[in-house]
Amino acid sequence: MESSTKINHREQTGAQIGRSKVAVLKTRPDTVIEDYIRAQEMAGVAQALDISKPVILKDNISWHFGYPAANTTPWQLEAAVLGLKKAGFKELVVVQNKTVVTNAYKGERLNRFLPVFRKYNLPVKYNFRTEDMKWVKYTPKGKTLVLHKIFPDGILIPDYFFDKNVFHLPTVKTHIYTTTTGAMKNAFGGLLNTRRHYTHSVIHETLVDLLMIQKEIHSGIFATMDGTFCGSGPGPRTMVPVEKDIILASADSVAIDAVAAKIMGFDPLSIPFIRIAHEHGLGCGDVREIEIVGEDVSNWNFNFRVGDNMVSRGGKTFWFGPLFKLQHLAFHTPLVYFFIWGSFFYHDYFWFPFKGKKYMDLYAASKWGKLFETYE
Repeated sequence: MESSTKINHREQTGAQIGRSKVAVLKTRPDTVIEDYIRAQEMAGVAQALDISKPVILKDNISWHFGYPAANTTPWQLEAAVLGLKKAGFKELVVVQNKTVVTNAYKGERLNRFLPVFRKYNLPVKYNFRTEDMKWVKYTPKGKTLVLHKIFPDGILIPDYFFDKNVFHLPTVKTHIYTTTTGAMKNAFGGLLNTRRHYTHSVIHETLVDLLMIQKEIHSGIFATMDGTFCGSGPGPRTMVPVEKDIILASADSVAIDAVAAKIMGFDPLSIPFIRIAHEHGLGCGDVREIEIVGEDVSNWNFNFRVGDNMVSRGGKTFWFGPLFKLQHLAFHTPLVYFFIWGSFFYHDYFWFPFKGKKYMDLYAASKWGKLFETYE
């Protein structure tokens, strides 16, 4: 449902104390790096992060294939590096995570991150390798909504994340379980281990808990969001890619997710994770109170829809539907490997070759596909 509220619009650089700010710019391949750096500056990246602390670059690999709109783009990653270096940040490190259906190493390669890593000598750490980081129990200072119930023996997060800045790199896309996904959801893979699927029935509250934890452990938080190609449909993978030529930046994860949701055609406060985070004071989810700098997006509406695919229909019957009481049996026992295999086979060996390839061909012929190919 489209929000009828009008978004404030005023182009201005620097951070405005007491008010959330989101930069939204139109862009094109020959200026995208400069545009990203400008958006970061407009949204106050230097004020949001602690220059004396390292910056974790948390890219988003929703699918190891280089499918448009599903993953961080190489130019988004490169612009983050250049913008941070321009602002005086010295120590940058990429942190990757794995999921049960995506391969981080394959994702780095197929999404053309490796040329960026090499060009800027970026170290890369993996939260699933014990030589890179350890998982430690963390007791949040604030009151969690659900994580203490999901993980009664203690919430485990990577020790490497403490006392560092984090820079999230999501894309503008829909999601089968959360309607939209963005900066808040991007912490899901990094902060929770491979048992994070336990939280799917309370995913919205989980994202709010994770944002609270981020605010406790990180020196600063910032995000850019790539909408050069956006995703509409059963995301975060089986979407229809739509070329929109936009980029977003903000120090407020709730606000950037709210503005992206509004642009996509949804009412942000009708999406539980945005509304709950707003109500708990973790950011601003009310677009009437967000300062938009750059483009006037008050009348933008991409009319995106979520829908379902074969995997989401099955998952929802356990997470939210008639088989809710059987979810512990299905996902907390070795039976979970059947669902993992089914999801992997459906996405990689059915949907991608028979449906996704046609979108890949259209992307390859586009101006952004041509830019993608320059990252050899």
